[in-house]
Amino acid sequence: MARPTLTQRVVILEQKVAQLETLPARVAAVELQILLFRDEVRGEFSAVRQEIARLGEELRHEFCHELRLGLQNTAESLRAEVRQGDEETRRYMRVLHEDVIARIAALGDARR
Repeated sequence: MARPTLTQRVVILEQKVAQLETLPARVAAVELQILLFRDEVRGEFSAVRQEIARLGEELRHEFCHELRLGLQNTAESLRAEVRQGDEETRRYMRVLHEDVIARIAALGDARR
């Protein structure tokens, strides 16, 4: 293969230099795109953080509400059990009282 002439080499060199001259503008365009992307990502991350905080707050409120309801239900259930136990105790006390009265009456009858 024959070596290119000096004129051909200069033309090739000028073409390469012309392509390299566009490089700073292209790099600047890429830099701008990166900056825009960074700003967009920053905004989206901020929005995601806010959404997570809002959801966390909603979950916290919902959990507290459910906990309150659960405690109220438990308290009502315990009160009902205590009332039932009180009624059973009163019935048992009446039976014992009637039994004692009957025994006292039986003792009185036996003495006569």
